[in-house]
Amino acid sequence: MPDGSSRLREHPSVRFAEDEQVFDIEQAAADLVREPDEPRHQGHREMAIFRHGPMTVGLFCFNEGSKIPDHVLDGNTTIHVLEGRLTVHASQSHTLKPGSIMALKPNVKHDIEADQPTKALITFCLEP
Repeated sequence: MPDGSSRLREHPSVRFAEDEQVFDIEQAAADLVREPDEPRHQGHREMAIFRHGPMTVGLFCFNEGSKIPDHVLDGNTTIHVLEGRLTVHASQSHTLKPGSIMALKPNVKHDIEADQPTKALITFCLEP
């Protein structure tokens, strides 16, 4: 539940407080696509499914043609396509289909583009 501020969902300190959690990705994706569009996201919606220390698991729901432009993360990253298809441009272009997982080492410049409506889990571990 939002806390009365402009938050769309509970604060992470509340959502991730339990020692054991099970996540229904299908339900989370359905809830996510019903949230209002945010102008800062370029054709996709995202939410942290789980966060602990430097690790975050994010659920991303992309519209066809949406893109996350070139960026670099200071930690290891995995991109796991659940449904749809993504193209990741790094030193090479990689097409990821359902069941594909791509791993990127820290500081690898890349962008992500949805070739069709796509759901993906993106995990990153940002080391200090």
